[in-house]
Amino acid sequence: MKSVKMLRVAAAVLALCALSAATSLKGTVKNGTTGKAAAGDDVVLLDMSQGMQEAARTKADSQGRFSFNYQETGGPHMVRVLHQGVNYFPPGGIIPPGTSTTAITVYDAAAKVPGIGLTVDMMRAQTEGSNLQVTELWVVKNDSTPPRTQMSDNAFEIALPAGAQVDSGMASGPGGQPVNSAPVPQAGKNKYAFIFPVRPGETRFQVNYHLPYSGQIKFGPQPLYAADHVVVMLPKSMQFTGAAGYQTMEGGDPNANIQVITNVKPGQDLSFDLSGTGTIPEGQQAASAGGGGMAARGAPGGGLGAPEETPDPLHRYRGFILGGLGVALALGVFYVVTRPKPAVASSPAAPAPAAGKRAGASRSTTAALAVNPPASAPQNGDRLLEALKEELFQLEMERHQGKISGEDYEKAKSALDTTLARAAKRAGA
Repeated sequence: MKSVKMLRVAAAVLALCALSAATSLKGTVKNGTTGKAAAGDDVVLLDMSQGMQEAARTKADSQGRFSFNYQETGGPHMVRVLHQGVNYFPPGGIIPPGTSTTAITVYDAAAKVPGIGLTVDMMRAQTEGSNLQVTELWVVKNDSTPPRTQMSDNAFEIALPAGAQVDSGMASGPGGQPVNSAPVPQAGKNKYAFIFPVRPGETRFQVNYHLPYSGQIKFGPQPLYAADHVVVMLPKSMQFTGAAGYQTMEGGDPNANIQVITNVKPGQDLSFDLSGTGTIPEGQQAASAGGGGMAARGAPGGGLGAPEETPDPLHRYRGFILGGLGVALALGVFYVVTRPKPAVASSPAAPAPAAGKRAGASRSTTAALAVNPPASAPQNGDRLLEALKEELFQLEMERHQGKISGEDYEKAKSALDTTLARAAKRAGA
């Protein structure tokens, strides 16, 4: 009898422990297009401590409400809502341990949505041997009314110069981190498209490509979208000759020649010639693009010192453009740091062109993996490497935005570098 009582007590203790480890998460899903509850949408809870393993799944009820009861692992979770073929996440993406409520806004999707335009199209060019290496960044604004997501097999279309060889592509949604997203060749000559949702707000696309270069080259871009600004950045040692409307941005990087044209219309002639050779020192770019410009985003002209009595015509755009260049630089640096060795063979089913000697960056964030999941789940060592690379990227972004002191940056960078090196050695990288 005594042993039976002890067993009952032990069972009660175990049940109590299990109950204490159980966590409840409640939330709502709202359709931002209709302003109503998003009833019936699939809602998935992902356990980030287990490599984005599905922990639970449910559907939003008629009021858009959902709830999960799950075992607390001490790590963060993520809630993913699928609405009309597009994934959505709570603000910030990750749900920290101890969070009990959350809210997600979704939007109706369409192949083409009115109100899509460019805040800026930025091209950064420099020579590398017999090639011209180009990084181009498009900051896309979706001001649709009512707000809707543009999503299709050619959600965002771009035109690259003739002869361009794509090395890698990246994309990031509003508030999200960049993910690998290679542009897919289209029927039109030199036309490509990203299969990546253009949600309401600001979405960024970047392509790294190279062109054969013998000391002089002509570009004839004809924009597919209206753009507030088109920016061309090249080393001071290179020469730029452009169509009417380009202006030189003064007070930027002392080692770079920055040309800007504003209020661009679709199909407008933006032809320009580049000649000479040179590179832009990465340290100099970081200093100029990562200073006041990033901090002043949203406040044109701020963070650049006292304005002159007669500011140049680009004064009101300088803060935003330098801030955007800082983002382009951060993405470019991360691409260089994390790009893997060229693959021995590529899958015949891959829709994108095979990467050249500059293979695409192998990086993804936890939130981004849920948007564009890989073909096969990575091993634990790969997950660790990806997480460390993501931390390095975030650290660089904070440094460029002035959110971290130089001393704290150096300490964090040193620790991450050491850990990344050890992880890479263990993974056989």
